[in-house]
Amino acid sequence: MTPELAHALLSPWVLALLGLCIGSFLNVVIHRLPLMLERDWKLDSAEMLGVAIEAPEQITLSKPRSRCPACGHRIAWHENIPVLSYLRLGGKCSACKTRISPRYPMIEVITAVLFVAVGWRIGAQPTALLWCGFMAVLVALAGIDWDTTLLPDALTLPLLWAGLVAAAVGLTIPLSAAVWGAVVGYLSLWSVYWLFKLTTGKEGMGFGDFKLLAALGAWLGVQMILPIVLAASVIGAVVGIAMKIGGTLRQGLHVPFGPFLAGAGVAVMLIGSATVLDWLGWV
Repeated sequence: MTPELAHALLSPWVLALLGLCIGSFLNVVIHRLPLMLERDWKLDSAEMLGVAIEAPEQITLSKPRSRCPACGHRIAWHENIPVLSYLRLGGKCSACKTRISPRYPMIEVITAVLFVAVGWRIGAQPTALLWCGFMAVLVALAGIDWDTTLLPDALTLPLLWAGLVAAAVGLTIPLSAAVWGAVVGYLSLWSVYWLFKLTTGKEGMGFGDFKLLAALGAWLGVQMILPIVLAASVIGAVVGIAMKIGGTLRQGLHVPFGPFLAGAGVAVMLIGSATVLDWLGWV
């Protein structure tokens, strides 16, 4: 790819448009992937127990077509244009006028902004698309974990392996930094989990958090593990306290940690490892 073609294909406007389209797809992933997992779990459990159950509705990321949850109206293509359709419809279903959550265009805009930020950080080169993929998976994981307190292996493990492979072929960081980042990322939260469980008898986080931090370590390096955990912990504590004061803390007083890990990973990537280490005085 020539520099001129790279600049044209990876311009901020192109990345923003790509981000809007990918963000629209991420809304589908955030909504449907947990439903797909729940369906599989029910069928697997029934098979293990030898119990006959009525098979839940078949659902994939592409089928059935998107529809209004209130009236069942099938969403036409012109009602599914990122951001623009939401604005044109006034944030309501065209059939029953039920309000559409503003989170859908928010996810689209956030993804577009992150893609443009990656282009600014990496420059007009093919590896920018690799990092855009990194951002997209983090957005999906953050949304799913916030809704369901789940971090699906279907996303965390490919993100982890993609980070290791990208390092192995020389696209991101040295392979040793990626491998140790994955190891330290996983074991650090694994150790905290067991220490908390042995002292309190309760589980403070899920295994998905271990895998997510391992994936972040594979992409960003072992030196970024502590800054990511510190930033995620501080932001998570502030948000949790604010939700408790505002009376919006979910039942069980549980705030998922995954969205804050993802957010901290995004921040570290965009700020740059060298700048983060300089702020911490580690260089």
